[in-house]
Amino acid sequence: MKSNFTCLVFVMLLCCAQSIAQPARTLGLQEVITMAQQQSATAKQAEVSHESSYWQWRSFKSDYRPQLSLTGTLPDFSRTYTPVIQPDGTTDFKPVSINNADVGVTLKQLVGPTGGSIFVTSLMQRFDDFDRDITRYNGNPAIVGFEQPLFAFNPYAWAKKVEPLRYQESQRKFVEDKESIAVEATKLYFDLLLAQVNQRIATQNLANNDTLYQIAEEKYTLGRLSKNDLLQLKLAVLNAQLAQDQAELDEQNATLALKTFVGLKDTDALQLTIPDNIPEEVVSAEMALAEAKKNRKEAVSFQRRLLEAESLVAKAKGDNGLNMSVFATFGLSNSAGNFTDVYTRPENLQRARIGFNMPLLDWGRQRANYKVADLNRQLVQHTIAQEEATFEQAVLAQANQYITLKRRLSTTATADEIAEERYQITKNIFIVGRISITDLNIALAEKDQARRAYITSLSQFWAAHYSLRQLTLFDFEKQQPIKYNEGNFE
Repeated sequence: MKSNFTCLVFVMLLCCAQSIAQPARTLGLQEVITMAQQQSATAKQAEVSHESSYWQWRSFKSDYRPQLSLTGTLPDFSRTYTPVIQPDGTTDFKPVSINNADVGVTLKQLVGPTGGSIFVTSLMQRFDDFDRDITRYNGNPAIVGFEQPLFAFNPYAWAKKVEPLRYQESQRKFVEDKESIAVEATKLYFDLLLAQVNQRIATQNLANNDTLYQIAEEKYTLGRLSKNDLLQLKLAVLNAQLAQDQAELDEQNATLALKTFVGLKDTDALQLTIPDNIPEEVVSAEMALAEAKKNRKEAVSFQRRLLEAESLVAKAKGDNGLNMSVFATFGLSNSAGNFTDVYTRPENLQRARIGFNMPLLDWGRQRANYKVADLNRQLVQHTIAQEEATFEQAVLAQANQYITLKRRLSTTATADEIAEERYQITKNIFIVGRISITDLNIALAEKDQARRAYITSLSQFWAAHYSLRQLTLFDFEKQQPIKYNEGNFE
C-alpha cells in the first residue's frame, strides 16, 4: 500500500513538472526569415508603401481616361434693393427677390500626346423673379469643344514616360525591401545562435572545470598536485561561472531582439538550429552583375531621373518663347419660359478663341531658368554615372565575398572538429597527470575559439548569401528572379 502511494505521488510530481516546464520552440533560419517577411513591422511598412505606390499608379492612369463630372448651383437666392433710374432722371431703389440655379454634366477626355482636351457639356439654367412672378430657362442641350495649347510644355506626354518607370521602380523596391528583411533577420538569427552556442560552451566548461577541480582536490590530498595548480583550477571554475552568467544574459537580449523584429509575441524559449546545409549553386561575379542590372530598381531609377531632368529642360524651353492656346466650341442653345421648350428648336452656338503670350522684356529671367535646368540635367547625368559605378562595384565586391566565404566554411568546420577532438584527448591526458593545467587551458581556449569561428563563418556566409540576393534580386538556387505575392489591392 505504501509502495502504491509512493508511486502515485511520483507520477503526480512528474505530471506537474511536465506542465510547468515548457519545451523550447525549435526554429530554422529559413523559418525565421519567412516569419519576418510576413508578420514583422518592417514587412507591414513595406506592404503599405507598395500599396500606396499602386494607388498612385492607378491615379495616374485615370487622368488619361474620360472624366464625367456634375456641377451646379442649387440655389443662388438674393433679396436686395437695386438702383433703378426713373423717367425723370432720378434714381429709385426697388426691391428685388431673385434666384439663379444651374446644373451641368461634362464629359472630358485628355489628349495626352498633344496636351489638349476635348469635351462634351450639357447645361441648364433657371431664373426666378419672385417679385414679378417670372420664371425663365436657358439651356445648352449639347456643346462640343476642344482646347489645345500650342508651343507649350506638355506635362502629360512626359508623365506617360516617367510614371510607368516610377511604378516599375516601386515594384522592384518592394522585392528589395523583402530581401532587406531577410538580411536583417539573418543577422539577428546568428546573433542569437552565437549567444546560444556561447551559453552551451559556458555551461559545458563550467561542468568540465568543476569535474576537473574535484579530481584535482583528490590529487592534492594525495600530494600529486601543487597548491598553485589547485587554486588555478578553482579560479577557472569561478571564471566559468561568470562566463555562464554573462552568456545567459547575452542570450536573453539576443532572443528579445529577434522576437521583436520578427513579431513573435509569445514567451516561449527559442532553440535555433545550425544552418549547415550550404547551397551548391555556382555564383560568378559577372553573372551577379548582369542580374543586378536587369532586376534592381537602380537601373529603372537612373532612367527615370534622367527623364525627369530632361522634362525640366523641356519645361524651361517651353516657357521661353511664344505660348498660344486655341479654344473652340460648337453646340446648341435656347431659352424659354418652361423647361421642355428649351429642347425645342434650339439655335446654333459657336465660340472660338486664340490666346497668346509672348515675352518682350524679362531681363534674362527665362534664359537663366533654361540654363539652370540644363545644368541640373548635366549634374544628374554625372551623379548617375558615379552612382552606377558605385553600384557595380558593390555588386562585384559582394559576389566575390560570397565566393570567398563559401570556400572558408569547410576550413572552419574542419578546424572545429579537430579542436574538439584535441581538447578531449588533452583532458583525458590531464586526468592521468601527464600534462599541466596550462596545456589543458590552451586546448580549451582553442576548442571554444574554433567553435565560435565556425558559427561566425556561417553567419558571414548566410549574411553574404542574402545580401547578394538583395543586391541582385535573383535567386541563384532556383536560377530565376525573386518574386513575391503582391496582393490584391482592388
